[in-house]
Order: sequence, then C-alpha cells, then structure tokens
Amino acid sequence: MASDIEIARAAKMKPIQEIGDRLNIPEESLLPYGRTKAKISADFIEGLNGKENGKLILVTAINPTPAGEGKTTTTVGLGDGLNRIGKNAMICLREPSLGPCFGMKGGAAGGGYAQVVPMEDINLHFTGDFHAITSAHNLLAALIENHIYWGNELGIDQRRVVWRRVLDMNDRALREIVCSLGGVANGFPREGGFDITVASEIMAILCLATDLEDLQKRLGDIIVAYRRDRTAITARELEADGAMTVLLKEAIQPNLVQTLENNPAFIHGGPFANIAHGCNSVMATQTALKLADYVVTEAGFGADLGAEKFFDIKCRKAGLSPDAVVIVATVRALKMNGGVAKEDLGAENIEAVQKGCANLGRHIENIKQFGVPAVVAINHFTADTDAEVQEIKNFCADLGVDAVLASHWAKGSEGTAELAEKVAALAESGAAQFAPLYEDDMPLFEKIETIAKRIYRADEVLADKSIRDQLRRWEADGFGNLPVCMAKTQYSFSTDPNLRGAPTGHGVPIREVRLSAGAGFIVAICGEIMTMPGLPRVPSANHIKLNDEGLIEGLF
Repeated sequence: MASDIEIARAAKMKPIQEIGDRLNIPEESLLPYGRTKAKISADFIEGLNGKENGKLILVTAINPTPAGEGKTTTTVGLGDGLNRIGKNAMICLREPSLGPCFGMKGGAAGGGYAQVVPMEDINLHFTGDFHAITSAHNLLAALIENHIYWGNELGIDQRRVVWRRVLDMNDRALREIVCSLGGVANGFPREGGFDITVASEIMAILCLATDLEDLQKRLGDIIVAYRRDRTAITARELEADGAMTVLLKEAIQPNLVQTLENNPAFIHGGPFANIAHGCNSVMATQTALKLADYVVTEAGFGADLGAEKFFDIKCRKAGLSPDAVVIVATVRALKMNGGVAKEDLGAENIEAVQKGCANLGRHIENIKQFGVPAVVAINHFTADTDAEVQEIKNFCADLGVDAVLASHWAKGSEGTAELAEKVAALAESGAAQFAPLYEDDMPLFEKIETIAKRIYRADEVLADKSIRDQLRRWEADGFGNLPVCMAKTQYSFSTDPNLRGAPTGHGVPIREVRLSAGAGFIVAICGEIMTMPGLPRVPSANHIKLNDEGLIEGLF
C-alpha cells in the first residue's frame, strides 16, 4: 500500500468553494488560502446564531503506546462513514504543531485512506494560525521587557514575571534561559524560558473564545507578572490586548478543508492535551454544529487527558453537550498494555489482550462518569487475528458497550460504515445525560484531587504547602470557580510514563501550578511533564526532504 503522503498527493481534491457550497456557505463568506483551503468569515458565523445544533460526537482513545492507536484517523474515517450512510456530517480537528511533526509523533492529518487534505499544507504552516499565536504571545513578552526598561511605571517585580516566551518547535535548550544580558542597553538581566506554542495561554484563549470581542477581553485578562505586594498585572494594563487582537483577527476564523472523500472538515486551533486542554476551537465546533447534523471531533491523547478536558473545560465553558463518545483501541496497543514488547506484537497473544483490556475498561468506566454513552472502535491492523478482536468485543460486551471493527485506514468510509451506524443510533438515542466531573464552586485543590482519584485512580495528590497556599490565594482573588487543566504524561493513568495498563495505588505529584486567567483555567503541572518538549535521538526531521522532483518526502 502507498504511504500516507503518496495517498494524500494522489487525492482528487475539489475546489474549496464546492466544499463550502455543501455546507451552504456562500462564496463571498469564504476567505481562500489557495485553491483547497479557506477561512470562514466572522459575519457568516455570526449569522448562524439561532440555528439548531446537530449531534456532537467525541472521538477519544486508550492511553497512547508506540504501537499506535489512530484516533485522528478514526475521526476522519467516522466522518466519511457517516456521510457514506447518508448522514450530513463534518469533522473538527486540531491543527498539527511543527514540534511533533519534526520530532517523534509526526503530523496529525490522519492516515491511509482516512486523511484530511492538503496533507502537506496542513502539517506545515497551514494558514499561519500558529505563527500568529506565536507572534502575539511574544509581542506581549517584548512589551513586558520594554515597560520595565522605560521606568516600570506599573511596578513589575522582575522576580515575579510569569509570562514566558513560546516557539512552535521542540527545543529543550530553551526551557530555562537568562535574558537581557549584554549591558545597560539590553535591559535588566533575569531568568526566563520558552514553552512550545501549543502550550501558550494564547492558544488556549483562541480555542475558547467565541468571537473577536471575547478574544480581546480574554487577552486583556492575561496575568503577566506581579508587584512586590503580590497584586497581579494584566496584559490590559500594559495596553497590549489591542495589538495582540490585531495579530489574531484572521487566526480566530476556522479553517475549512476536505477529506480524501471530499467531505468537509474544520481544522482549527491546536493545544496539546498533555500540557494544555487538547481540543480544537470552540468557534469551529459551534459553527460546525450549525452547519451539519453530525459533528465528529477529537480530544488529544487518551480519555484520561483529552476527554476529561473536553468535558470539564471545553464543554463547561462553551455550553456544549456531547451526544456520544467513540473510544479508539487497537489489538496491538492493548497487547502492549498487557506486557508485550513492540517487536513481539505480530504474534497472536490472547492472554496479553485480556490483560491489556484493563486499560480500555478504565476509560470506558471514566466516560460513563460523565453521563455520555460510548462505543469502542477497534482500529484494525493487518496482523490482528479474529480471536484477538473477539476477545475485545467480549470484554466490552460484559461492560455493556458495543465494540466495532473499523478498517478505515485501508478502506476509507467503507471500513467505517458499521461504526457510523452504531454511532448515529447512539447519538440519536437520547441516552446522553452529560454533566462535568465537578462543580464550579469546589475548592481548587479538591478539583485536582477529584480528577486524580476518579479519573487516574490515584490514592493521593502530593503537593507542597507553597502550592496549596498559591491555590488558596487564587481563590481569595476570585479565581476559585475556574476548572483545572492537568499537565500530565499521556502514556499512563499515573505520572510514570512506563506504568501501563490500569494502575492503582499511586500518587500524583504536583510540581507547579499556573493561573491562565485569560483562558479561564488553572494548570497543574504533574511529575516530570515538560511544557517545552525535546527532540528524540533520531527526530523525524532527519528523514524529511525534497526529492529530485521537488516533492516532499518523509512527512507522515
């Protein structure tokens, strides 16, 4: 079978105006970026207010393993499958980050015959949204330094500047830096650092804002530093919110593209789920719900991260009520959770599948806590045996959940027709009784404990007195009603990435807490998780190049 990039390059894409026409978007409301991608105008989106919403379907997964799960691929395949069975459906995805694209994970446009296109554009720069976010973020950083340099009228305590810089690349050397060296003309030396762009609060703000006015308000609410008396200083006080909004005025508009089967897709925003809230933009999701009868969206990594944040942050903030959940699993990944090494995954091993199903079962139980019905999609690999697949189906049946084999990677929508029928029936059943995991007025530390104990099955949360005191100060300052965004490894329910399966009896250490006042949540950084990733020993960038015909090779 051809590689992902070869399949994508051979796609017969339609002009983006034809894709927009399917959604009843007039040509004048499309802002084209070339022939096959466009942004949707704010005026058109505003005009959709009052239209009835379609059904919202979340695709999530078991904890990721090196064996692969295929959540984005399944999201695309399910969207195509729903259209194949006669439903009016579209998908909403996050935009890929250059960091993992050139690092270890690769791109994020699906795979095989379940992809969004133009794949190369989507994975590399796309419509420039991430560059706009990076620029707006670093403009604010520059304005902080400039304000201090020219007299510091606001009384910024340089020891308490909390606004770091960002870059859309994995670069461990920039995690902690000293800036303003070189003499008087360069300002006052201090410690600083970089996060990856997808961890920026501005990324979160863009993905949670409902329009330009809301965007500017949230940008103004960003806390950038504190005075000596511990009072906060905001971006609004620095008069930065106007210029930042200008940089983001086009980036906030959703991006329209298409699948290999020419079905519509919004790809917009891209916060990571392990260090941010892991969902595409509220504007894209809400717009899609007005344009289609079924909207399929994904949340990053496993359900312990992406789905929990989708429910407790995005749905809570945007007033969304999901109708069904798809949990993606693979035989290979479950065997790894059952203790099989990657090189041994090709051999049938029913016992390992049985053991690994504990991870899947934990995610099923967790989704049920939110009151949303679920179905399991078994993303098919050619080495899977009938007995292994049946073992997963039997396990799910015992928990009262259907499991459906999906072969969209090899067959496109033909391979997800059965899954689409199950999902549509589930979404239409009215069984969803969605509710977040915790109430707004619960104390912040109790919210962290609730997630750790009910979702991760931890025995305790380990946090120094300084962290608990900081949370209490934020509560006193009026931020106690905010939800919590847990920054944790994606590979395990615990904070140990090597602890697979469904561990219990562990503790969750909180290393640091950050207030994202503009985005509207508290970030709790757990264990060794990094907000600026590093590159692996052999990064994907080593294999990406232009061939003799000027075509990209090595991108996946």
